[in-house]
Amino acid sequence: VQLQASGGGLVRAGASLRLSCAASGRTFSSYTMGWFRQAPGKEREFVAAITWSGLSTYYADAVKGRFTISRDNAKNTIYLQMNSLKPEDTAVYYCAAGYPKYYSDYGSRGMYNYWGQGTQVTVSS
Repeated sequence: VQLQASGGGLVRAGASLRLSCAASGRTFSSYTMGWFRQAPGKEREFVAAITWSGLSTYYADAVKGRFTISRDNAKNTIYLQMNSLKPEDTAVYYCAAGYPKYYSDYGSRGMYNYWGQGTQVTVSS
């Protein structure tokens, strides 16, 4: 699976952005998909994940209620709708595909086998 993230940009605090991640490969619909982010000088952290069916979603506490992950298996694409953005959301955002098995695995980078190249999101105060 090859992943291509897009949609990042420079916005002011309180604004919204929608990230997209387009995937190649016929097995896309079988993967759990996730979004991670990495701010300068920090480790890559979990943001959100969505199961292959789209029926279950998971969020980091820092984004819960503001971000929404979704997927369109017909288009081989996942999305991250980001509302009420804050300066602390500034990071490079990466999409990933994998097969996390347990609830505790969804936020673990090691459970994702494929990664996109990242898209920069910058939120000014």
